[in-house]
Amino acid sequence: MKGLNRESVRIFCYRYFEVIIWTSALLLLALISPVDGHSSLCPFKALGIPFCPGCGLGHSISWLLHGEPIASFHAHPLGWFAVLILLYRIVTLIRKPIV
Repeated sequence: MKGLNRESVRIFCYRYFEVIIWTSALLLLALISPVDGHSSLCPFKALGIPFCPGCGLGHSISWLLHGEPIASFHAHPLGWFAVLILLYRIVTLIRKPIV
């Protein structure tokens, strides 16, 4: 990493921090059982509102990572798309050269 200045090091750290966050999120959703639900800080659930698109998206991704595409689609139709976007973002960040 010859010739790196302070700004390049900062960008490198933020980029790989983001990679770690997205990868960890996908791994956690793969390990959590979508049947039991998962603990949440969702304000809608705290208010007793049963429908939350964010929670549905999390369940959808979890179902998809557990190999249940139909249940994934029923939880939230955009779960497949969200997984593709996250995987694309992770690969893009890893492959992007440090300026």
